[in-house]
Amino acid sequence: MDFEAIKARAEYYKDDMTRFLRELVRLPGESCGEKEKVERAATEMRKLGFDKVEIDGMGNLLGYMGSGKTLIAFDGHIDNVGVGNLNNWSFDPLEGYENDEEIGGRGVSDQQGGIVSAVYGAKIMKDLGLLNDDKYTVLVTATVQEEDCDGLCWQYIINESGIRPEFVVLNEPTDGGIYRGQRGRMEIRVDVKGISCHGSAPERGDNAIHKMAEILLNVRDLNENNADDDNTGGRFSCVDSDNQIKGLVKMLDEKYNPEWKEARFLGRGTITTSEIFFTSPSRCAVADSCSVSLDRRMTAGETWESCLEEIRNLPAVKKYGDDVKVTMYEYDRPSYTGCVYPIECYFPTWVIPEDHPVTKAMEEAYKGLYGNERHGNAETDGVRKARPLTDKWTFSTNGVSIMGRNNIPCIGFGPGAEAQAHAPNEKTWKQDLVTSAAVFAALPTVYVSKLSS
Repeated sequence: MDFEAIKARAEYYKDDMTRFLRELVRLPGESCGEKEKVERAATEMRKLGFDKVEIDGMGNLLGYMGSGKTLIAFDGHIDNVGVGNLNNWSFDPLEGYENDEEIGGRGVSDQQGGIVSAVYGAKIMKDLGLLNDDKYTVLVTATVQEEDCDGLCWQYIINESGIRPEFVVLNEPTDGGIYRGQRGRMEIRVDVKGISCHGSAPERGDNAIHKMAEILLNVRDLNENNADDDNTGGRFSCVDSDNQIKGLVKMLDEKYNPEWKEARFLGRGTITTSEIFFTSPSRCAVADSCSVSLDRRMTAGETWESCLEEIRNLPAVKKYGDDVKVTMYEYDRPSYTGCVYPIECYFPTWVIPEDHPVTKAMEEAYKGLYGNERHGNAETDGVRKARPLTDKWTFSTNGVSIMGRNNIPCIGFGPGAEAQAHAPNEKTWKQDLVTSAAVFAALPTVYVSKLSS
């Protein structure tokens, strides 16, 4: 393969990619409101000669290039979060800006830049004849509702359209690196019942907030305690030594987790209280219910069943028995097409082995183009080179469905920086668009060549 020709072609399209990304930024695109962005991306695909462009019932954009047997997908979500407090921005986030090196605006790193690079990566494959031997077909997606419910779009694509690629490249921002996994997450709800009474005589009632307070101290113990066998009482424990709560750090130990090696790679799980609700007849009464939301991040070896049971087995939860209910949230918000596709708010951990053929193919494609270290512009190059080339995401991606639920291998590479996601003054770098488009263009040929050798 002529890697230099691929790099040159990617550089040739830098201005086109910049224009395309800036036009996407100017269109509305929060979750469930992505229609204009999807239609604009579809127009670009048709202009560049994609062989088939369609929008499915949920509103996901699917663009195909080539006619080979092996289907390789490049996924990016086209929705973005809101702008937050405008006072924190130094420029208009919906107009954005551009200079010689950067493009600013809400969604440029997270993650419409990845879609732009994937669309032009497919175009480069076509320009350079990489699709002519009919060994593979490329699918570029611009998916919806990821910010609301990551992975839901691909549950729809897989289940309703029957599409199962050989593997999927997630083009979320990777700071110039190759990412092979992420921690999972789930949204847990705990409801506690009480009995109200007049606040002047609280002993007549059963205060749900007080009961929840005990439970939340146990939750904090679960997050903060160590897992030593001889540890009596936790760092924040409100229970005696007979009810010691082992911390989530235990999953990094082979004694508790057969997947401890990948758990150490991804990092330990965490749990925190994110929301609290209550009901009470008045400010002069005992609360008769209390509910909380728990944000649970999961490492390798943890499942939704294990995480729910962990909460149900907390000493304070068991103490209050049937007055406590532990459940998982469900997402059922309509997409911009009106499609309602309910799903549990469970987003599984996934990790692809470091010696998997997809991992090796991505590393070979990248190294053939840019060498053994991460690549960036003058601002980012030094910091990136200090990090390992192959690493993992801190946040969550559509891989929770593609690989986490459906066991389709995923690998990550994309323009922009994780730290720019959801932040004010979000920006990406033109060089990243070029680099990603080149890597995307090279990867399928490297992969099918390795399979046939």
